[in-house]
Formats: sequence, C-alpha cells, structure tokens
Amino acid sequence: MTIKAIVLDIDGTLLNDDKKVSKQTKEALITAQKQGIKVVLASGRPTPGMLKYVDELQLDRYNGMIVSYNGAHVVDVSEQKELFSQPLAIETSKAILEHLKNFDVKPMIAKDEYMYVNNVYDGMLDLEGASEPFNIIEYESRGGNFQLCEKEDLANFVDFPLHKILVAAQPEYLKNNAEKILAPFKHIVSGVFSAPMYFEFTDQGIDKAHALEQTLKPLGIHPEHIVSFGDGHNDLSLINYAGIGVAMGNAVDELKAAATKITHSNNEDGIAKALAEIL
Repeated sequence: MTIKAIVLDIDGTLLNDDKKVSKQTKEALITAQKQGIKVVLASGRPTPGMLKYVDELQLDRYNGMIVSYNGAHVVDVSEQKELFSQPLAIETSKAILEHLKNFDVKPMIAKDEYMYVNNVYDGMLDLEGASEPFNIIEYESRGGNFQLCEKEDLANFVDFPLHKILVAAQPEYLKNNAEKILAPFKHIVSGVFSAPMYFEFTDQGIDKAHALEQTLKPLGIHPEHIVSFGDGHNDLSLINYAGIGVAMGNAVDELKAAATKITHSNNEDGIAKALAEIL
C-alpha cells in the first residue's frame, strides 16, 4: 500500500499534554513530507487555532492542508485557498442557541477574529485531573487566537453562517444531557463529543472523513492511501475512513476498538513510532 497522506488530529494526538509537538514527532512528519507525503491536520479547532502548527510542521512548504471545525472547513495552506466549506444554516444556528438556554452549558461561537459568549467570566469548570478550576472560555479563546466579545443573547445576535457551535459544560452534566441537547436537531445536524467537556454542532453529514472525501479524492488520494491518527470520539470517522487508522494509546475505547493499529500515547511519541513501522 502506497501512503500518500497522513491525517492527524491535534489535541491529544499531535500535541502532548503540555500542548507541544515533540521533537521526534515533528521530525517524523517533516521527513514524510520531504518524501512527497501530504500532511493534513484535522481538528475540531477553528481555523485560526491551527495556524501555528502549520508553521511548525512546515505544511505551507509541502502542500499541506487543514481540516477545521470537525470537517466543516478545509484550507490548502500553500495557496491559502478554501477547498471546502459547509456551515450551519443561520436559522438552524439560531434555533440551537435558543434551545441551549434551557441547559447549564456555555455556548461559544466564532466569526473572523472574535469568539462570542454570554459572559467571559462564567466559564469556570472543575475537571478531573486539573489542579484547580479554570475558565474554559479563556482557554478556548487563547487556543483559537480569538478576541472575546460578550453577547447577552447569542440566538438573537447570530445573522451569519457558523461552521460550528461549541458547547462546554461539566463532563458528567454534558454526558447526562447530551441526548436532550441534540434531540430537536438530530435529523438536521451532526452532534458529537470532542472531549468529555465539549459537545459540538456542525451541519448534517459533516465529519472529518467527509472533508477528506471532498478534498483528497479529487487529488487521487483515496482511503487506501491514507494513514490517520486520533484519540477522541470525533476522530472515529477518520479511523474508519483511512486504509490504516491508528488510535493513540490515550484514545477512548471506542476508537481503539475501530482502529487498524494502536500506538503509544501522545506523551510517548506515538505518531513517530507508528510512522517508523508503517512507512
């Protein structure tokens, strides 16, 4: 099997727990690109929150791509060209944001350089493993390189297409209420956990694999030419789509069960070690 593309989730996969790309992983990916293999970053992150890794991995030099918003937007970074875009309908976004008022959640939406929220100070979550509560809104805005802006009524404010609506909440609450949160829209949107404290709405049919189908296949890169890496529920489509789907050692059990191969964790150079065996 000839590998023509490596597709990577970012958080929990490309990045270690310190939010860094390890030296070994970086070298392995740059070496692969020098051999003519396309590297694609595929994340739930917004497009601006992925650009620093484009520079770090030299994707702009080697015709790389970024798949953002869980597959709703794709950019060719060498040409700065939009290859695919499928946002939510404005009326659907308004209805979702109105519905979210019934739950103890923190919705976040983005446009251009701004992330819009109800209250920048009402973002504290107490997560298992964290030394102290932290502001998830601040965390998301910094990760996406957004300025923050408050809007008391997001549903009334939105008059533009959204690629994604991000919902944050305490993991146990979100787990218990996700079905109710999605229920009115389950036939017209995609809803998926990207982490225990994150639930994300995108347009119907949107996932990371769909984005690859729309953008890699026209280049002659078919599933059997792809090796993909992931760790979370929103990476399941990637793992199922690729000829070789690799679950990180820290991946959720569902992903491991679907994977062709399980590698070491994101803190143990799992990507570099798997590529050494595959390529």
